Amino acid sequence: MTTDPKNSIIGGATLWALNGKDPEVYKGVAQFFTYLSRPEIQSSWHQATGYLPITNATYELGKEQGYYEANPGSDIAINQITRGTPTPNSKGVRFGNLTQIRTVVDEEFEAMLAGTKTPQEALDAAVERGNVILRDFEAANS
Repeated sequence: MTTDPKNSIIGGATLWALNGKDPEVYKGVAQFFTYLSRPEIQSSWHQATGYLPITNATYELGKEQGYYEANPGSDIAINQITRGTPTPNSKGVRFGNLTQIRTVVDEEFEAMLAGTKTPQEALDAAVERGNVILRDFEAANS
């Protein structure tokens, strides 16, 4: 029996913005995160450190720059993480704001277990809250 290669899940560094600060601070944080997400910034970081690019645009920029051709093997991790058909355990590699949505799902599950929401209410709330997070991610990255 042969098994086709599967993609992997991403792990590693994360940037956090903690709550309880002035709204002006969060405007600055948003501007900083937006800056860090720019393909040219991500490309520089990826090429200097070996961390995976966080967007397809960053990967494409590296290809346009000739980085992968000049550095054979530097795209192995990218190819591994995006190869094959995702499995139930490896979905989410490019799932925007995955950690925030995971927190929403956890919160709604806890509300269901605590009896403050029915299972259907918790599921509906998770979908609604998750969709808001996805739309915010989409707006910030399109």
